Order: sequence, then C-alpha cells, then structure tokens
Amino acid sequence: MRALVSGGSSGIGASACLRIAEAALARGSQPKIAVCGQAPNATQDEVVRTIKAMGGVAISLSGDLGDPAVPDQLVAAAVAEFGGLDTLVANAGIASPGAICNLSLEDWDDMFAVNLRGAWLLAKASYPHLRESRGSACFTSSMSGQLPHAGSGAYSPTKAALTMLAQTLALEWAPEGIRVNVVSPGMTHTPMSEKMYADPQIKKAREGIIPLGRIGEPMDIANVIEFLVSPLAGFVTGQDICVDGGFSKSILSHIPGRPSSKS
Repeated sequence: MRALVSGGSSGIGASACLRIAEAALARGSQPKIAVCGQAPNATQDEVVRTIKAMGGVAISLSGDLGDPAVPDQLVAAAVAEFGGLDTLVANAGIASPGAICNLSLEDWDDMFAVNLRGAWLLAKASYPHLRESRGSACFTSSMSGQLPHAGSGAYSPTKAALTMLAQTLALEWAPEGIRVNVVSPGMTHTPMSEKMYADPQIKKAREGIIPLGRIGEPMDIANVIEFLVSPLAGFVTGQDICVDGGFSKSILSHIPGRPSSKS
C-alpha cells in the first residue's frame, strides 16, 4: 500500500496515516506512506517514526497547498520514493470563520486555494499513477459541506465543492478502475478545534445534541478513510459518508412537539 496523505502531520490526517499502515500490515502488505504537512514539525516526525517502528516505510514531505506548484511536487516525491502510488488521501484543509459578506477577497481565495484547488491538483498529479495501480482516493470534506453552516465563512462552500469534485472524479475515473470516495466528519476533536473544546460548556452543549453522546475523535474518521481506500470497499465509489455520531440525521428531533391528525 503506497499512500500519500495530505494534512498528515496531525489530527485526522495523522490518524489516517497510522490506520492505513496498521491495516496494510494486517493484510500482509508493507505500507509506504508519504506523510505530508504544511511545514516540517515534531508531530509529523513522530507519525513517520511510528510507522517505521510498526514495520512500514514512511517519508515526511511538506509544502503549502495554497501554492499551485506544491501538489505536483508532493506527488512526484512520493512516486520517486515508492515507485508508484496506490492511494491518495486528500485531507488537508483550513478554516477561517466569519460572515460571508465580511470576508476579504484574500480570505475567500485562500480558503478555496487550499481546500479545493489544492485537492484538485493533488488528484490531477496522482491520476496517472492511480490509473496504473487501479488505486483509490478519499477526500476529507465535512458535515458543513452537506449542510449550510452560517458563520463558517467560505468553509462550507469549499467543502460542498470538494465533495462534488470528488464525486465527479469518481465517475470519470471509474472506467479505469480508480475508486474515489468522500468522508465528511462531524464535530471532531482535532488541533483545529482544540481551543473550542477546551471550553467545558461548549463541549457539553455539543455532546448534548449528538445522538451518540460524544465528540468524534480523529481515529473515528481515520477508520472510515482506511475502509474506503482498502480492498474491502472494492465496489464502493462516489460515496460521501458522514461520520458525525448521528447528528446530521437528528435535526427533526430538535423540533418541539409532534403533529397528529387525531383530534
């Protein structure tokens, strides 16, 4: 299993790197993982060390996906090291909350550059290698890409577009045996949300509206990513799986009262 994981230095991406490596080893395959981050950091180095300690191969790559030259460079480096690519996990993303009409043009463009264009360019660069291996790709979108999220700035629009990008690729690439799917995390405890969940009142309030009664952890999402890129999902493509503890399906439960035709 030769995989490139963007945003692999922490949170969901780091957990995905470890879970993919673990599952590959369990299947008797040596994992080769390119752990990609915006800039070199200690957490990224720890992910690489852990994969190597498990018996896999891992390399650390870095670059800002807002730079249009970086996606091709990351893929080229991974392919040069591994001799090909079986899986792309396009997980990197940024968030900057605010009312849409208060955003600057720069904020809007930065969000789309990383969350959407960066993922598209990673897919474009990976395509010939995934075609050769008849591989798979998984894009990390968001529950906020399925439902409008007021005050999230350009985040919801970028994630909605990312989901459509992935599902379009799923159809275009299917004749060549490449599977493409989407995972859409709900409320998840990651470095991006760390400060928010440090507030016990916010944490408790959020837990109270999730049917399963807890905030998601990065490994909850990573488990689904690993499934979608694994042979177990060999007949699954074009799907968007929301991993949110049941929250997005519980909206009607919050409406007080129940209508009845009985007098």
